[in-house]
Amino acid sequence: MAFRIFTDTGANITDKVREHYDIVSVPLTLIMEGEELHFTSSEGFDYDEYYEKIKEGMKVTTSQVNPSQFTEAFEPVLEAGEDVLYIGLSGGVTGSINSAKIAAADLMEEFPERTIRIIDSLGASLGEGILVVEAAECRQKGMSLEETADQIDFQKYCMYQVFVVDDLKHLKRTGRISGALASLGTMMDIKPILKGDTEGKIVVECKARGRKQAIKALAEKYRDLVVDPEKQIVGISYGGKREDAVHLANLISKIAEPKKIWMVAHEPVTGAHVGPGMLALYFKGADDVRAF
Repeated sequence: MAFRIFTDTGANITDKVREHYDIVSVPLTLIMEGEELHFTSSEGFDYDEYYEKIKEGMKVTTSQVNPSQFTEAFEPVLEAGEDVLYIGLSGGVTGSINSAKIAAADLMEEFPERTIRIIDSLGASLGEGILVVEAAECRQKGMSLEETADQIDFQKYCMYQVFVVDDLKHLKRTGRISGALASLGTMMDIKPILKGDTEGKIVVECKARGRKQAIKALAEKYRDLVVDPEKQIVGISYGGKREDAVHLANLISKIAEPKKIWMVAHEPVTGAHVGPGMLALYFKGADDVRAF
């Protein structure tokens, strides 16, 4: 049975990748300088200017996808006789996944002969996007919706997501971390190394002194936890400071070269929460790696 794959723009995959794999992206909303922007494309957005403006004090707010947006996206597909697989941004940082579940429940009453699977990726950026692409590759191999969904539901626990930010105030302001945790970043240039836990929430993994050591710590996590790097896509996202992303890519390549490295500017909606200077690494480890 044919099925369509949906994600949201939090997945941070490029337009070229999305089009190649026939993936539909539901837009997240960014409110910047009073203007509401439904972020639908990675093309034509000035990431350097965006992160520089945030650094200078520009106020940015974001909005989750609401149930009606998901209904509008899913309904034509169901009417056409296809099923739906949606892989979304972590429920640990946004309520969008719950909106998708609400829309799916209503639509299943209207289309009882169709199937909708909603998967919380437990991730953001390429921690979500790599799973979406894996789902598309499963579909290309002829796997069913249920087989594909079950595969991704398992693989999401293997996806390790670790990152550092220049300033924890952005995560504190938007309620993604506590005030107590945010205070760590003001102590003697201590850089908390953050990760997504088993529930997709942001927690402290370890600490480093200064940005140089923090980048080294990301690479060391890769060295200690990566599994079969030659078979996987490894992701790096950055909020400005592309040179640090290149440096990290070189470090992990020297440790164990992966099949591919995808390096992207971190999409602006979740980027508003992590702020300028963020640097993140996404790779597959053991099936309980998120607990490490």
